[in-house]
Amino acid sequence: MLEGVPPRSRARRRTALTAAVLAVPAAWVARAAWGLPTALGAHRRRLRPVVAASPQFSDGKFHNTLETPALAPANTRDGLMRQWHEERHVGLPGGPIPLAHAQLPAAAAELAVTWFGHASALVEVDGARVLFDPVWGHRVSPSPLIGPTRLHEPPVPLAELPPVDAVVISHDHYDHLDLPTVRALVEEQAAPFVVPLGIGEHLRRWGVPEERIVELDWHGSTTVGELTLTCTEARHFSGRYFYRDTTLWASWAVTGPRHRVFFGGDTGYHPAFGRIGAQLGPFDLTLLPVGAYNDAWHSIHMDPEEALRAHGDLGGRVLLPIHWATFNLAFHRWAEPVQRTLVAAAARGVQVVVPRPGERVDVLAPPPLTDWWTAVGSAADRPHPHGDGGLASAALARTLSRLVSLLPD
Repeated sequence: MLEGVPPRSRARRRTALTAAVLAVPAAWVARAAWGLPTALGAHRRRLRPVVAASPQFSDGKFHNTLETPALAPANTRDGLMRQWHEERHVGLPGGPIPLAHAQLPAAAAELAVTWFGHASALVEVDGARVLFDPVWGHRVSPSPLIGPTRLHEPPVPLAELPPVDAVVISHDHYDHLDLPTVRALVEEQAAPFVVPLGIGEHLRRWGVPEERIVELDWHGSTTVGELTLTCTEARHFSGRYFYRDTTLWASWAVTGPRHRVFFGGDTGYHPAFGRIGAQLGPFDLTLLPVGAYNDAWHSIHMDPEEALRAHGDLGGRVLLPIHWATFNLAFHRWAEPVQRTLVAAAARGVQVVVPRPGERVDVLAPPPLTDWWTAVGSAADRPHPHGDGGLASAALARTLSRLVSLLPD
């Protein structure tokens, strides 16, 4: 870890690091680490036999088809930490987020979608239901005390969902794969979990029966009733602990007898959108990520304008913006993703639906847009920003920042 660091500097770093660690109370550390091994998921030794044959896997990890740095070289760790200190409250809402409580019909519709916030959505396609990236947990983190917390409550209790035909996961990051939600779905639903390669090992560790796990590589597909679910390329990364890219990340195409839906999950822009649109589209509905963007990680998170470009590549008809509103994961203002999306959509003549979290939309007859987000606004525009997006305290934030700054490059 400290190779190339002069011995005297190495000793100073170790001393300072030890002091910073000791500054955190032992009882707090114990509570923060409660349940950590289980939440982290499968170890890479268990993953290797499952994933090693994939064309996307080499040198011990999965790769994007394009060179994809996790952080742009021009953005140093120190610069990001300063931005985090100064701007972490910017992504908080300026007031309560209005929620809806959809009355979900007993029989699934031809084409409808209920958005629960962030990337969690229930899509009705040709009489079947597909639940994407369900996250009902309070904190998107392996720890009960550290990590971003929800900016609004789950708009619909998980137990109130009607029977679904498939639960589809895009990748294993905490804001897309949530341990408490998975455990609840094992008890309350009977649907299979359709996931990219490797994520099945996480699910097996968490008690999901083997017969309910379907793992696919890019371009692989499975059928659920009359639907075909195809695992498609995304440009991102994976990892729930220190080892990155040991499980695959993906977007998904859902093809029914009459309608087609594309779910982007979490991805940077990539030219494969055009190939997916040509092979599996056009799509009646696309759910594409528009939030949590930053110049530092531009390769792995689309901004709103890129989402509109991807929607066009896919041959999309109606766009539902996802990956915003529910967690504070970047430094842009809370409502900015949807505002930029609508400006870009107007320039391209694209139809967009922006339901409140928990609201159900009939995609074949979508209602007129209702601007509910402007009244919420951003905490950065209020005289007294509220909260810190999930950290326990400012003192703890400073301690954790100090720990990060002491780690070797």
